[in-house]
Amino acid sequence: MSNCPRCHQKIDSQAIACPHCGVSLKAFGHPGIPIYHTQTEEYLCNSCIYHFDDTCNFPQRPYAKNCTLYHDQSEPLVPPTNFNHISWFGTVKFWFQRNSIWWLLLSLVLISLVIYF
Repeated sequence: MSNCPRCHQKIDSQAIACPHCGVSLKAFGHPGIPIYHTQTEEYLCNSCIYHFDDTCNFPQRPYAKNCTLYHDQSEPLVPPTNFNHISWFGTVKFWFQRNSIWWLLLSLVLISLVIYF
């Protein structure tokens, strides 16, 4: 459940429009394209990462109060990933699993060399 940006009532996260005040929450009626609304009188472009790197092509730029492209500049574009630190044995085991065809081919070459000599 999320809140409506205008009336602050609880609404379904997949709702296309707020059932209480009617504000549009999804762009073009598509549940996968959210519309970001400003909470204050300030424009969204002032804190958008695309405005600062000059890649925004939104027609209302720099005076947009709602936008489908908005991404807050204080948040990373790609969330940080946590890598699991595994042991040396785990690393070797994983390498053998990923490269099993090369391991098999190398084994056949070594066996054929042993048989030849």
